[in-house]
Amino acid sequence: MEFGFNLNRTANASVWRLLPNRWDFIAFPMIICIIALATVGFHETMAPMSTLQSAAISLDPANLPEYALRTTLRMLLAMLASLIFTLIYGTLAAKSRRASVVLVPILDILQSVPVLGYISFTVTFFLAMFPGRVIGAECAAIFAIFTSQAWNMTFSFYQSLRTVPRDLDEVSRGFHLTNWQRFWKLEVPFSMPGLIWNMMMSMSGGWFFVVASEAITVGNRTIVLPGVGAYLAAAIGERNLGAIGWVILAMIVVILAYDQLMFRPLVAWADKFRMENTSSGDAPESWLLDLIRRTRLIHQLLVPAGWLLAKAARVPIKLPPLERVRIPLGNLGNIRPPMPSTRTGDITWGAALLLLTAFVVWKVVSFVATGVSWGEVGHVFVLGFITLIRVVVLIAIASVIWVPIGVLIGLRPALAEKIQPLAQFLAAFPANLLFPVFVVVIVRFNLNPDIWLSPLIVLGTQWYILFNVIAGASAYPNDYREAAANFQIRGWQWWKNCMLPGIFPFYITGAITASGGAWNASIVAEAVSWGKTQVVAHGLGSYIAQTTADGAYPKIILGIAVMSLFVTLFNRLLWRPLYAYAESRLRLD
Repeated sequence: MEFGFNLNRTANASVWRLLPNRWDFIAFPMIICIIALATVGFHETMAPMSTLQSAAISLDPANLPEYALRTTLRMLLAMLASLIFTLIYGTLAAKSRRASVVLVPILDILQSVPVLGYISFTVTFFLAMFPGRVIGAECAAIFAIFTSQAWNMTFSFYQSLRTVPRDLDEVSRGFHLTNWQRFWKLEVPFSMPGLIWNMMMSMSGGWFFVVASEAITVGNRTIVLPGVGAYLAAAIGERNLGAIGWVILAMIVVILAYDQLMFRPLVAWADKFRMENTSSGDAPESWLLDLIRRTRLIHQLLVPAGWLLAKAARVPIKLPPLERVRIPLGNLGNIRPPMPSTRTGDITWGAALLLLTAFVVWKVVSFVATGVSWGEVGHVFVLGFITLIRVVVLIAIASVIWVPIGVLIGLRPALAEKIQPLAQFLAAFPANLLFPVFVVVIVRFNLNPDIWLSPLIVLGTQWYILFNVIAGASAYPNDYREAAANFQIRGWQWWKNCMLPGIFPFYITGAITASGGAWNASIVAEAVSWGKTQVVAHGLGSYIAQTTADGAYPKIILGIAVMSLFVTLFNRLLWRPLYAYAESRLRLD
């Protein structure tokens, strides 16, 4: 009898766990709305191309919710593609010695190529893949946004993989984890805090390019996709300040929405991956994450998915070894010279890369020589040095301003929760909206454009430094902070011996992406206009912008090649040695 009673009680408890509670009734409508909005967006994406021609962009504010939905879906799909690219590309670049020789310089070049350059080469390909369908233009727009999001996420993941603490790596090897298991159980969790903050920056940075990505020109034909960027372009074209105000309001609402529904839960969830022995007294919180944890039915529905992911991470898949061999300090005397096969492979690989590089350089020089003289080549290099000086000065000023502020925010999760949406909005604020102000002020007071247009270069890229420093300070171990407090380390000594070394790898990642983005932004910032009034500064960015407007392709290729050369050399001579210093001297182990 007692056994039957226990059986009934157990059965009732199982049924009770499957019944929804009051939190389920709050969460279910939100989930259904998200699914419905995604379904509507997908249906419109698969529509015929003729629907874009029949429905022109309207400046009626009533259309902004639909436009905001379409733009947000594009940015989220680009974010998903960027995350997949980051995990694959960053892993190969960090772990394969031979691949890194190619992949890291390519990444430097990719972040310096203008987004408009990607659109001009890829739009025809995507339209041919889906003839007569909106999805072709959508893929081209998503790819353009992807190119504004992926690079800094990849740099962040690459930096994390290169600075995984040695003791944790040795523990994982002591447990005989395979490469696959170590990747998901150690390396990805260790990279999560920095990667999530860079995802925020990527999402915000994508707003800067939505205008270019949603108005695609193919020959004499322009394809305009419904979205916030197309609405903003139409408002600027008609000088409609009221419509611009509605755009800003729509951006605020959208940024607050994905901050609360995506990034804040991710930040709160990733706090458990911080490397520390003592718990933080002020951990980040998320009302949505708390809501999901309090639900009964939704939580039970999510358990199988979490179980499958956990099992997949534990599968003992033996991938080909890509890691650099790390030799413990105690075994330095037992180092063996490289095997002849390895040395031969390195020589063969280096020769192949040298031949490929020589071939690419020869093709570029041959094409450029058809329309450019040697005198102009020298002139373009001088313009490159002018833009280089601007970028270096502006990155230095931005670092002095944002590093202390980023540390202040990162060490205070409660403050970070309040600042997070504001920082995302400032990072997403399109610099195009400030062009009229700069043009009017420069013309009115007869100012020097070479000086006063310079702030526009770093306006959108300075946030890479802030977001990465916040990520570094957020990931700084709490036990290190307590040790510094116990030893009464304060003032400049605290900055020099504790905090700056702790955030240095994160800062380098932010500075690299900020400088690369500044070179890209110079194309827009060194030649600005409002109506028929145009203000131009001397520099490589204005040269590329003017030659693009003229359709002089040899000069365009020359400008992009010189910009890529400057970015690559600058990264190789400055940022890469600092990266190596961070790996060898400033690891948290």
